Amino acid sequence: MTNDVSALHLVLSGDAALFAIVRLSLYVSLSAVVLAALIGIPLGAWIALTRFPGRQGVIVLLNALMGLPPVVVGLAVYLALSRSGPLGAFGLLFTPSAMIVAQTVLVMPIIAALTRQTIEDLWLEYRDELTAMNLGPLGRVAALIWDARFSLVTALLAGFGRAAAEVGAIMIVGGNIEGFTRTMTTAIALETSKGDLPLAVGLGLVLIVIVIAVNALAWSVRRAGERLAG
Repeated sequence: MTNDVSALHLVLSGDAALFAIVRLSLYVSLSAVVLAALIGIPLGAWIALTRFPGRQGVIVLLNALMGLPPVVVGLAVYLALSRSGPLGAFGLLFTPSAMIVAQTVLVMPIIAALTRQTIEDLWLEYRDELTAMNLGPLGRVAALIWDARFSLVTALLAGFGRAAAEVGAIMIVGGNIEGFTRTMTTAIALETSKGDLPLAVGLGLVLIVIVIAVNALAWSVRRAGERLAG
C-alpha cells in the first residue's frame, strides 16, 4: 500500500494487499474466539455450578484476567514460543498461529467470566427443576449451556471485539510482517507511525465497518434462532 492512496480507493479498486490483510485479521480473530469459546464456555459453566474451596478467589481472578494487559500477554507468549521457550520446537513465533495463541489467551477469560455469570443466574432460576431431573454435573452443565446458547452470543461478541481490536500482543508475537502477519490493527499502527494519518484513519473506518458487520450478522443469526426455538 502506497502513501498516495486512501483506504477507500484501495477498497473500491479491490486492492489485493488490503483484502489479504482483512482476511488475515478475520481468520486470526475468529479462530481465537472459537478456541477461547471451546475452553472458556465449559470452564465458566463448571465454575458456576461447582462449589469448592477458594471458589470466590477463582471468580475474582477470572474477572481480573478480563483486563489482562495485551503487551504482557504478548511477552509471555513470545517467551513460550521462542527458541529457548518450552514451545519453541513448534516454530510458531512470527506466524499467524502465534497471533491466534496470544488472542486466545486474551479472549478466553472474557468468555469464561461472562459464561459463569450467565450460567450461575440460570442455575438459580432452574435449580429445582434440574435437581428433580436427577442430572449429574456434566448433564447440568450441558443443559444450562444449551439453554443459554442465545445469551452466550453476547459473550462471544465481546470476545471478538477484544480480538479484533488487539494490536500490542500480536505485534510482539507476529512481527507485523507484510503479506504474512500484518493485520488491520498493526497496519493502522504502522501507517500512524509513518505519519500517513489519512490512510490510517481510512483503515480504521474499514475495521469498524467489519466489526459492525460481524456483530450484525451474529445478532441476526441469534434472532433467527430464537424465533425458530419459539
